[in-house]
Amino acid sequence: MFLKVVPYRQARDHTYYCYLLESYRQEGKVKHRILKNFGLVSERQVAYLKAVYRSRPLPKEDI
Repeated sequence: MFLKVVPYRQARDHTYYCYLLESYRQEGKVKHRILKNFGLVSERQVAYLKAVYRSRPLPKEDI
């Protein structure tokens, strides 16, 4: 599983679409399946989601 972060180009501020994806193989080709769509998230929320799914502690300034 991994997070895919895609910039939302219509907004002037730093917002992103964020997806939780799973990799798998189908007939020898690598495919991705969306497990969860987090929708529009801010830059700070992206850092939080990455930390959660990597099981790493958050930086102290973000708590």
